[in-house]
Parts: sequence; structure tokens; C-alpha cells
Amino acid sequence: MPTIEQARTWYTESDQVHDFDHILRVCRLAEVLAEKEGADLEIVRAAALLHDAESASGDEQTRLSHHETAAIFAGKVLAKEGWADDRVEAVQHCILTHRFRAANPPKTLEAKVLFDADKLDAIGAIGVARALAYAVLDGQPLYTEPSATFRETLKTESEEAYTAYHEFIFKLSKIKNRLQTESGKQMATERHQFMQSFFQQLKAEVRGER
Repeated sequence: MPTIEQARTWYTESDQVHDFDHILRVCRLAEVLAEKEGADLEIVRAAALLHDAESASGDEQTRLSHHETAAIFAGKVLAKEGWADDRVEAVQHCILTHRFRAANPPKTLEAKVLFDADKLDAIGAIGVARALAYAVLDGQPLYTEPSATFRETLKTESEEAYTAYHEFIFKLSKIKNRLQTESGKQMATERHQFMQSFFQQLKAEVRGER
């Protein structure tokens, strides 16, 4: 079973939004959800520790998305540890289906648990902080009013900023309804309400309404 100390070495070049703290939070959430849902804790924990690992070569990284390189890397790590092929494949399925925009939805309980844990870390207070941090790292302003075009099509106009509030409209506000497990959905309710209230307050303060 991969250890936290071992996993830490796989994320040395991650940014502040996708750093190892994110991995630890997802791992804790995944363990909680796995216990509540009755999922295989070993598979869930391994998948959580490996789900964003970026250890592919430059050429391979260019050709594949991060979840694909992480799945390949996970296979090598777990095979070296002597895991059975079917359990390695179970971990890889979790990793390959954990993205919000993944073409293939999670099919196993363990994959659904990882999906929910990863998405729960994108909403609530942590989600707000991550969205703001990402916008700042990208050189975007704290807040701008989304254009009518963006609200209708979810595509920015020419030279329109893409702020944390844009990301809330585009993705974060939709996460609660995409979760896969009952435990995840219950946990998402409070996080979603907090996030919604925050952006309402932010918008009102920028407008000078509060």
C-alpha cells in the first residue's frame, strides 16, 4: 500500500491549487466516504494518493491528459508492490473516471467515492479559496461581472476576464448535482450553500450594495 511519505514525492512540482495538501484532503474525504458507503478502503486510498500523480516523461505527458498519465503511473507503482491485476485495474478505473469532464463516468463504488471526494474539495470554503487562488495565479482580477454572452453560452467574450465567479457559474455551482454517492451528496449540501452565499456576498460588496 503506498504511504503518504511515498506519495509526497510524486507531487513536488504541483502548483498551490493542485498541491499535496489537495491530495491529503481528498484522501481523508475518500476514506470517510468509503467507510460510510462500504467501499474497498485499500483501493480507494491508493487511488486517492495516486489520482493526480504526474510522473510521465515530457513526451508522454504531452500526448496524454493528467488522469491518463496518473493511471499509467499507478499501474507501475502497484504492480511493483505486488498487487493483483484486477485490483490494479480497479485503482486505475478510479483515476481514469475522477475528472469532472471525464468522458467515462465512474462505474464502481470505489470510483464513485474518489469522484465525490475530489469534487467535494472543489466546493465549500476550500473550493472558494482554490478558485480565487487559481484566478490570481492566472493573473485574473478578484471579481468582474460576467457578460451576458458568458451567462448564456458559458463562453467568455473577447478579452473578458475569467474570475473565480465565472468558474462558480461554469462548474462549481453544478458539482453538487453531479455527485455519485449518498454520503457525498449529504456532505455537499452545506459546502454548496456556503459557496453560494460567499459569491453572493462578494458580488454585493463589489457593487457597494452591502
